Amino acid sequence: MPNTSPAAGPAVHPVEAGPPGTGDSSGSTVTVIVAGLCNLGISIAKAAAGLLGGSGAMLSEAAHSLADTVTEVLLWFSLRRSTRPADDTHPFGYGRERYVWALLASFATFVGGAVFSVNDGVRTLTSGGEEPGGQTLSYLVLGVAFVLESVSLARTVRQVRGEAGQLGVSRRRYLRLTPDTAVRAVYLEDVAALIGLLLAFGGLLCSRLTGSTVWDGCASLLIGALLARVAVVLARANGSLLIGRALPQSAEDRIAGALRELPQVRQVVDLVTLVHGPQDILVAAKVAFESPATAHDVELACEQAERVIRAALPAVSRVYLDPTPGRPAAGQDPGPGEGESGSGSGSVI
Repeated sequence: MPNTSPAAGPAVHPVEAGPPGTGDSSGSTVTVIVAGLCNLGISIAKAAAGLLGGSGAMLSEAAHSLADTVTEVLLWFSLRRSTRPADDTHPFGYGRERYVWALLASFATFVGGAVFSVNDGVRTLTSGGEEPGGQTLSYLVLGVAFVLESVSLARTVRQVRGEAGQLGVSRRRYLRLTPDTAVRAVYLEDVAALIGLLLAFGGLLCSRLTGSTVWDGCASLLIGALLARVAVVLARANGSLLIGRALPQSAEDRIAGALRELPQVRQVVDLVTLVHGPQDILVAAKVAFESPATAHDVELACEQAERVIRAALPAVSRVYLDPTPGRPAAGQDPGPGEGESGSGSGSVI
């Protein structure tokens, strides 16, 4: 049996696998730390300004920044935990643990930010809130916070632009499909933070000009709605990855094509993929090999097939091939030794 691997073509990196080199999470860790430190300082300053100025919108923004700080702590923890090597208890490693903590981080954004902001807005609108006081400090804090949030966002945008460029996709597509949830979370939170600052500024200014706290309460409600939207988007993305998401059809077709090019392979009966994390993809396939073939021939063919798959898609970390009788063509009766179900057998002889 020949043992030469056919050319698999240039290696590809689907968005769902992340760009080359993302497995160590070093860039994401720096991004999360920078965002966390900025948000911690901003949260303290906003809370002080809100209490001194009696602004519900500023207190909502303080809760927003505090929720973002908690989120960054959870994201940092997820990056640390997910890089642990596989062991007997978790033979596939801990890569998907990052999605557990990222999902909890989205809950922190919703409960710590959105719920507090909406509650404060409703309280301000129903009870009238405090009369707008001196707001110079609030304006100053909002300005400083805008600068710091812009610094954090600039760091995240540089990472997103670089990684999207490596993959040859738009930043929007990268953010929608990347398995690096830390980058997605920090990006969305920074964008939401800048919008929230503008809403808080508008609420403060309108309350000052009109003497009514209605504008301040409306700003709190809008900030709460914004945070709720971000939390839902992050929860859906992390939930999908936690359940188990496959590679796009184009990547699966490439893997199947690489297998079919092997002279020993007669048919790819079934193929599934599963994203465990950046640069951690599982491929499992039922493959019908050419016969007659000995068990040793099948073993060599499986090893060759694994090399071809990893050459075509470097992000693949595990390959499981099941030698299986091929399925007959539509309208054709199964021949001897061929089952219609395609269920795996021990070997093909």
